[in-house]
Amino acid sequence: MSFSSDKYGKGASAQAGGATGSARPERRLTVGLARAARFAVMVARSRAAAQVEVADMLAGMYLYEWERLAPFWPDRDAIETLLRRICSVSPQRWNHLIEAYDKQRRAEQAEASSPWRRLMQRTRPTEHEKESDQDHLPYSLELEHVMRSAAEISPFRDDLGELPIPVLTSECVLVCIACNDDSELGPNLRATGLDLPALERAARDPRRVPHR
Repeated sequence: MSFSSDKYGKGASAQAGGATGSARPERRLTVGLARAARFAVMVARSRAAAQVEVADMLAGMYLYEWERLAPFWPDRDAIETLLRRICSVSPQRWNHLIEAYDKQRRAEQAEASSPWRRLMQRTRPTEHEKESDQDHLPYSLELEHVMRSAAEISPFRDDLGELPIPVLTSECVLVCIACNDDSELGPNLRATGLDLPALERAARDPRRVPHR
């Protein structure tokens, strides 16, 4: 299933490892997953980490895609407890990160809704198309492997006029995290009660259109 880049191409910077400057993106993210990726950077920076880990991305998906992913989890407390532990984030720090990012997001939404901002968007790259290096940390090898695996199973493509590029959804990324038995996170994630068969069906279903 292909999408117009006008509809989904603004949802994320999509280069491998969050790098910028590539003429042709390797993949695109839905808007919700792009927001999750930005929060993952904040979590990584809160630990003074040099790269974004799989657990950081999972934390961002929990926060920004919960309504979409909740049907696959019977116990929200179990996954939140796991996330705080694997991300090495205290409850106090967790709440602080959420509040800080929510404040940032509201400010960006208010700016984007202004008539002047809408006028400037007609002639300038969008915020997600023009991200500075300070918004990024490189992905760990494990996270990059997960993202590439998610690109392989995604049924969605963005047609740029040449070879279409994959559009990653949170379902695709989550199922690749959960199925990775080379990491402790995969089995631990499944132990929280995650309905993996249902999640995999959703990840591969071309009718489950990603949210803008």
